[in-house]
Amino acid sequence: MQRAGAGSAVDGLVPVLETERLRLRGHRAEDHEALAAIWADPEVIRYMGGTPSSWQESWMRLLRYPGLWALLGYGFWAIEEKASGRMIGDIGYTDFKREIEPPLDGMPELGWALARDTQGKGYASEALAAVLAWGRVHFGAHRATCIIDPDNAASIRLATKAGFRFSHATTYRGDPTHVFVRDEA
Repeated sequence: MQRAGAGSAVDGLVPVLETERLRLRGHRAEDHEALAAIWADPEVIRYMGGTPSSWQESWMRLLRYPGLWALLGYGFWAIEEKASGRMIGDIGYTDFKREIEPPLDGMPELGWALARDTQGKGYASEALAAVLAWGRVHFGAHRATCIIDPDNAASIRLATKAGFRFSHATTYRGDPTHVFVRDEA
């Protein structure tokens, strides 16, 4: 059985973005182990539903990422630390068709998750700046959104530093949620 990896069809779908310390690239089958560790860490997912993902759920997440790119022309990147070559997180745009009021229709939604041992090093800011720069070119003038648990101070700081502003409070899946928006002219 042939496995997706460097040079796979996924690589043609996902543009590679480079920053000083990071490479944002398409996810690969060999990212499963790192992805599973990130999404199983209770501290990482504490503000994202709070339930650690199983090994299989992480595999299903990995399989969904190329589908976003194929269907929408945008999606999530794997965040790779250049110095180590290690996959340390996910970041990108999505349209999850969330059942949330008011709806997020027409606004690409941004999301991110980083391995716990890489948090606090500025990687999220660096990756988000690269993704937003790509979004300006890809989407042109647009409004983007992100939803953040009101207790997630680190993600709120990241979003506001990147130019998102609080829009409104709502609930998502029964939990309090804050919606942030960012306008690109």
